[in-house]
Amino acid sequence: MGERLRKLGIRLAETRSTALFQLTTELPSVILARTLGIHITIAVKWQRAAVGDWAAYAADVSNRTRKAPAP
Repeated sequence: MGERLRKLGIRLAETRSTALFQLTTELPSVILARTLGIHITIAVKWQRAAVGDWAAYAADVSNRTRKAPAP
């Protein structure tokens, strides 16, 4: 089956990664871990890779210097 899909130009590894990243944007990491049978830390890493670490983003935004308004 894999060989037939490759002949059609469908790359299994890329397709699997895309599907996993899509799941991580839609499910909490704990549900993803339980559903796929993976460790929670792996699910969290996938989620951070797919959607980013919102806590780090919020910290970055709050630490930015603000520009003074134009006179």
